[in-house]
Amino acid sequence: MVLNFELATERIKQVVYKTPLAYHHHLSKKFDANIYLKREDLQVVRSYKIRGAYNMLSSLPAQVLQGGVVCASAGNHAQGFAYSCKKLDVKGVVFMPSITPNQKVKQTKMFGEDKIEIVLVGDTFDDCAIAAKKYTEEKGMTFIPPFDDYRIIEGQATVGVEIFEELTDIDYVFIPVGGGGLSAGIGSYLKGVSPKTKIIGVEPEGAPSMSAALKAGHPVTLENIERFVDGASVKRVGDLTFPICKEVLDDMQLVAEGKVCSTILQLYNEDAIVVEPAGALSIAALDAYTETIRGKNVVCIVSGSNNDIDRMQEIKERSLQYEGLKHYFLIRFAQRPGALKEFVNDILGPNDDITRFEYMQKHNKEYGPAIVGIELQNREDYKQLVNNMDRLNWKYTELNKDDMLFDHLVSG
Repeated sequence: MVLNFELATERIKQVVYKTPLAYHHHLSKKFDANIYLKREDLQVVRSYKIRGAYNMLSSLPAQVLQGGVVCASAGNHAQGFAYSCKKLDVKGVVFMPSITPNQKVKQTKMFGEDKIEIVLVGDTFDDCAIAAKKYTEEKGMTFIPPFDDYRIIEGQATVGVEIFEELTDIDYVFIPVGGGGLSAGIGSYLKGVSPKTKIIGVEPEGAPSMSAALKAGHPVTLENIERFVDGASVKRVGDLTFPICKEVLDDMQLVAEGKVCSTILQLYNEDAIVVEPAGALSIAALDAYTETIRGKNVVCIVSGSNNDIDRMQEIKERSLQYEGLKHYFLIRFAQRPGALKEFVNDILGPNDDITRFEYMQKHNKEYGPAIVGIELQNREDYKQLVNNMDRLNWKYTELNKDDMLFDHLVSG
């Protein structure tokens, strides 16, 4: 199918904001390049997803729309879908996992108002999607997928259309990748009008579905993924998006979830920009291209800002661990008065801080294990901390280096 970017742009122009392409002074100075942020976090539903959803819905025949439409999503696609249904006066049913935070449910209801019915079902998105497709078939309705449809891809491509209207000399574009709809759309448009532009896809380390597909030569289903970067964490990329991405992506970059968190906090603290984890991916990837992008014109797609404030503590925690400033240990403490005081005086540095102390069940009368969380002011202080415990024969296990123990004792 030939993607019609002009028609998609015309369809959505009365509904979608033309978001800013903002020059970022600090990042430009840091990387000695011209860094621009395409601010889809300022979109009407706070993400680019409305573009594809509205383009697909508005392209459907009237009789199809009258039968109603269905989507499955726990996030941005649901909100773009809901807003589109309200604008087009179409009945829509949104399937969400039963564990979806109430904030996201309320946001979807707010955008869709009386045109939206929400069904909470299943413990995972995959369970929810199966239920949604079954319901669609039973009711004779139309399913609106989050990324794997050419009309969705066309809609997302309008982000690229807007970029090129303002900046024609583009060397690099960094795009967050989940199912591949955004990268397929922007990539296919920009490669047509600016063949020299390098398209860099960015995925979270814990959900490398596009990287795995490109390596295999076809979409593959990942058995397990880390869902923290929820806007870009899918087990399998689209069957339609993959061949397009294979042609237009010049490179793929994986970014650690902790790095994403550090980028979120940096954008908030330095620029008062609120982004969701997927929205920070493109900026978080820049460090890996420091030499490559020097002196170049670079665009980073900030894909969305639907970040629940309840996640901020987890974001800070992940960032501290990634930066080497937060460490957890399982330490054997002598069961006698003064043992903790000795630890504080003899082991901790002047700027080290105990942020968690939790005794576990005692193994014997002489020693008892405790979970100890320690925050450092400088990552270099970690070596001295461990050296102090070794020198004074304290028995410990570094929980940060054992994922199973960490998940069981710290996260659990």
